[in-house]
Amino acid sequence: MDPAQLQYVITLAGGAFMLAGVGGVAWLTAGELRLRAIRRGRMQNAGGQTGLARTAEKRRGGVGASLVGQLRTLGQKSAVRDPAKLSVLRSRLMQAGFYNREAPMVYLGVRAAALGVATIGVVTLLPLIAGGRAGMGGLAVASALAGLAILGPDQVLKVRRTKREREYGDGFPDLLDLLVASVEAGLSLDAAVSRVTEELARRYPSLTVHLRFLVLELRAGKSRKDAWSAFADRLGIDDARQLATMLRQAEEMGTSLGETLTVFSQDMRAKRMLRAEEKALALSAKLTVPLVIFIFPCLLGALMLPAAARLAHVFSHQ
Repeated sequence: MDPAQLQYVITLAGGAFMLAGVGGVAWLTAGELRLRAIRRGRMQNAGGQTGLARTAEKRRGGVGASLVGQLRTLGQKSAVRDPAKLSVLRSRLMQAGFYNREAPMVYLGVRAAALGVATIGVVTLLPLIAGGRAGMGGLAVASALAGLAILGPDQVLKVRRTKREREYGDGFPDLLDLLVASVEAGLSLDAAVSRVTEELARRYPSLTVHLRFLVLELRAGKSRKDAWSAFADRLGIDDARQLATMLRQAEEMGTSLGETLTVFSQDMRAKRMLRAEEKALALSAKLTVPLVIFIFPCLLGALMLPAAARLAHVFSHQ
């Protein structure tokens, strides 16, 4: 196989793999965008605008919608049969920001399609791997395709989850401070959550989504203990679990909610400062390797080159 054919095969396999991944991610993010549109109140007059929205969605769908439909069908065929595992997968997707009801099916379809495309790419590259000088290049491309197919979807979820957990950790002290101010002003905890959700909408949009879910569950009649526990599970951070446990204990023991939230808010602020100090103290250790590899050789060269040039000049005249 000549270099031109190799480049064509690599481009074809990579394009098919990226098309499957982009289609799946586009469908998963579509549900999140629809939730944001509903949350901002853009879908009023449901009777007329819903029909227009469906018509526009059908026009925008095209090939992408059919591709996503095929991925969803593939995911349903390869779906996890164990309800517990499916619940864990749904929880992971919600923590990564995919709230659509069909997100697990599409995610499994994306993984199956990625494995299929990687398998086709590896089989296509087998003659190249078996042949002569280009065998190592074909083996490297096949290994890269297999690695992307196996680890790619999980890494995407991990990156999105890490980014959102960072936002949750930054916004939780502000959430608690606003809850304390609202409760001390005379609002109930449920009304305080509704008020705080409006205040945090611009600063922490991802955290606001989960707060709106919490408000809807409380309005639907779900017990406060179960609603806050589900809120903590959706966020997936220790601070939220501690808050849910603290609220349950305060409700069971009959202690003052305002004082409890005040103490917990101060504790969250202290933890936030400790995390900042920890990062600041670890900065010197993290800078050691770049200093040794990049800055120290340049500094050594700047100090030694003039002396080396002068010695070379002296020896050349002797």
